[in-house]
Amino acid sequence: MKQIGEYCGLCGVIGAEESISALVAEGLFAQQHRGQEAAGIATLDGNGEIKLHKRNGLVSELMTDIPEEMMSDDTLAGIGHVRYGTFGGSSVINAQPILVRMADIPVAIAHNGTISNAGAIKRDLQRKGHIFQTNTDTEIVLHLMSRELEDNDYNIEKCLQLAISRLEGAFCLLLLVPEGMYVVRDSMGFRPLSLGKIAGGGWIVASETLAFPVTDAEYVREVFPGEMLFLPVQEGKASGEPVSTVPGREQGLFSDSVERYAHCIFEHVYFARPGSYVFGDSVYEVRIEMGRQLAREYPVECDMVMPVPDSGMFAAMGFARELGLPLDMGFTRNHYVGRTFIDPGQATRAAMVMRKLQPIPEAIKGKRVCVVEDSIVRGTTSKARINALREAGALEVHMRISCPPHRYACYFGIDFPEEKSLIANRYSVDEIKEILNLDSLGYLSVEGMLDCVTAHPPKDYCTACFTGDYPVAPPVSGSIRSRRKT
Repeated sequence: MKQIGEYCGLCGVIGAEESISALVAEGLFAQQHRGQEAAGIATLDGNGEIKLHKRNGLVSELMTDIPEEMMSDDTLAGIGHVRYGTFGGSSVINAQPILVRMADIPVAIAHNGTISNAGAIKRDLQRKGHIFQTNTDTEIVLHLMSRELEDNDYNIEKCLQLAISRLEGAFCLLLLVPEGMYVVRDSMGFRPLSLGKIAGGGWIVASETLAFPVTDAEYVREVFPGEMLFLPVQEGKASGEPVSTVPGREQGLFSDSVERYAHCIFEHVYFARPGSYVFGDSVYEVRIEMGRQLAREYPVECDMVMPVPDSGMFAAMGFARELGLPLDMGFTRNHYVGRTFIDPGQATRAAMVMRKLQPIPEAIKGKRVCVVEDSIVRGTTSKARINALREAGALEVHMRISCPPHRYACYFGIDFPEEKSLIANRYSVDEIKEILNLDSLGYLSVEGMLDCVTAHPPKDYCTACFTGDYPVAPPVSGSIRSRRKT
């Protein structure tokens, strides 16, 4: 059964001397972990036309049949997207970017996050006669923009500003138009988005900074929460510095008394790759510290610490270092199986879980092992792995989790299942320990988790899936699955 789903990955490039499509693809490759269902690239040429190529599958598959004209030197800018499809079905029509023409103006858009009031907006637009081509919440932005065109002299920038003023929840947007590329981040900064400078000229924007080294780019800064950046094309060439057409909070647009940040702490727990910086902190360093803090809160007597690869690896390293215990690999991973929760088919996912990790009897037989994992959601996968360790000869099996118990649904871009399916929503920690057949179980506290990030104070992080403290009111009715994201 599918457990956690995540949002998507964005990459936009403008003004580079190398092939724009190739650089966008490299940026998407680096962020493939953020979505394995579909990928797409849209490019702007010197004539002001936008071309689109997207398909279900991985970035490597996307690039096998990309049209030759999209790889030409005439390309000025491009945006790309890797998708984990939760809002809408897995049809390629829901893949991104989405390309439309507004009053004969080509516009391509790519989106990472969840527009939490998308359902209400879509119903209102449908009553006004709008016809939707996809099931994604992203398309809502285009419809809102189109309604403003005539009254605003077909000024795309003004229409985009008016559209995003209607949105609630989490969203990072890349918009490609004949004049250049717009970059938008929601005012609470739920999702990470950063700006980089490409060697030799050009700019790159990506969800994770891991996309910068592979494109020969240097990190410049985060796109500020609430900010709209414009990267222009002038006289058929990409040129000029990024212009902040709507300043973010750091430039004084919002006051702290009115707005709050809501950076998704689960980026550091699980989603982002070590090697990236998100919300100003190194993912690697935060995960090491989460492991250390977990060891201080819930030490254990055991013979070896073993991670659940790959996302539990760095917390396990910190845990073992703090307690002076040996770290060993008790599981072997089949690297030809992707991140299991991202696979959209439940039956397929169940098979992937069974073949993804296998215990190594020679490493664990007769030993007291402590398994470090990033999270427990339903508990079914953890239970199967724990039983497999016991069958392989483990003398004791302890488990430590590098985040607090997941008790609440997420409405801001993480496809957690309904609350009734979250094991920690229904059972206490002691009951979970018994259900999973563990000798001991410990979760990192909320306070301990937040102590591990340093770039922002604890109040700047969204912890709603642990605490139920939602920074934006959840939709009034319907299940979490009816509000799932792009």
